[in-house]
Amino acid sequence: MARNWTLRATVGAERALATWARTVSDRMRGRDRDAGAGFVEYAGLMILIAGIFTLIDGLGLDGLISGAILEAVTSVTGG
Repeated sequence: MARNWTLRATVGAERALATWARTVSDRMRGRDRDAGAGFVEYAGLMILIAGIFTLIDGLGLDGLISGAILEAVTSVTGG
């Protein structure tokens, strides 16, 4: 019984992966491709990064983070 379940799960995963690969391929090359999605994704990423920097600055973590990075680099370089 366990082999049957494992086999069905494996075949299901393979089918899902094949469907996903076809979908991605069609969207990249087909006439229904996601033209213009790059700008939206880029803008969303920039907003996310700006939000993280604002949060770090607002909480006053910038000195703590830079101190931790300096300590890690000093530890690695042995200085």
